[in-house]
Amino acid sequence: GLKPPVSTSITTGKKPLKRSAIRGILDSGNKGCENKVMRFKIPINNQRNPRFFILALGLLLSALWVAAIADEDPRDDRSLFWSIYKDDQRMGYLLGTIHSEDPRVLEFSEDFLSKLATNKVFAMEMVPDAFTLEDLTNYMYYPPGQGLEPVIGPERFHALEAALSPYRVPPEFISRMKPWAAMMTLSTPPPETGFFMDLSLSLRASGNGLELVGLETLEQQLSFLENMPVPMQVSLLDQAIAESGKVGEIHDQMVNAYLENNLVTLQAMSDEQLRVVGESASAYFIESGINERNHRMAKTLLNQLESKTVFVAVGALHLPGEEGMINILREHGY
Repeated sequence: GLKPPVSTSITTGKKPLKRSAIRGILDSGNKGCENKVMRFKIPINNQRNPRFFILALGLLLSALWVAAIADEDPRDDRSLFWSIYKDDQRMGYLLGTIHSEDPRVLEFSEDFLSKLATNKVFAMEMVPDAFTLEDLTNYMYYPPGQGLEPVIGPERFHALEAALSPYRVPPEFISRMKPWAAMMTLSTPPPETGFFMDLSLSLRASGNGLELVGLETLEQQLSFLENMPVPMQVSLLDQAIAESGKVGEIHDQMVNAYLENNLVTLQAMSDEQLRVVGESASAYFIESGINERNHRMAKTLLNQLESKTVFVAVGALHLPGEEGMINILREHGY
């Protein structure tokens, strides 16, 4: 089955806990649960490095993560890092990530990296190669002859231009953005390096000879945004414009909570976001942006696991819940 990759007794030297008490390699931070395998090294300079546009999706959905698992009682399923076993044979690892360039999430212990290197395949939501990023650009913008201002109105459009000024987006690009693309852009601080957690792991995996596999295509990942009703897109854009001045602070809070595995803080942040987004939008995101994608990605992963060991890294929101990756793997005998 799925189980935390290192028992608490290995990391602390204390008497092993019962299976029900082990919460995984990244634990709650309680005494006796220090993680020494995937330990983040926190630099003295607590500088924020914003992340690449394509990962705004992960950050936006992360605000809904805790809401998606709020009704799930088993605490084991809230761990972020798992070993994947079948018939007592290790088949790989499952890691819940945060889509961030914050330097605190980019340095891993040697023990953790050695676990990464023992696999044949590194699977991630989508491999961000040059062709994919080019296709993303085509999805983000209306074709020639169509524009954003007629869709959202001049007043909202000018407010968007002001909110996007730190992002240095050329005016001709803003005028052709789709509402969801403008909203996603504002969901992260202005990009600088693009060196986010998922990319860092994929580069390390590739350097160790692992095959890189995308669990879904760009078209599949963006389908729920493309198919989102325009009024819902505009409503979410209004929220993004209103909160554009706080996006860096919100991102830092999310990273801090992730590093501490602080579910209490994540719950409070999630509740705040959901109150603003509204019931219909949050339900749409959870069903189309999380659950449907979970089943699609799991299908690709299961095909890989039939013949190879796989280190799979997906956004943390894709792990828990009845329709989460953990439960889907369990249902297939892992």
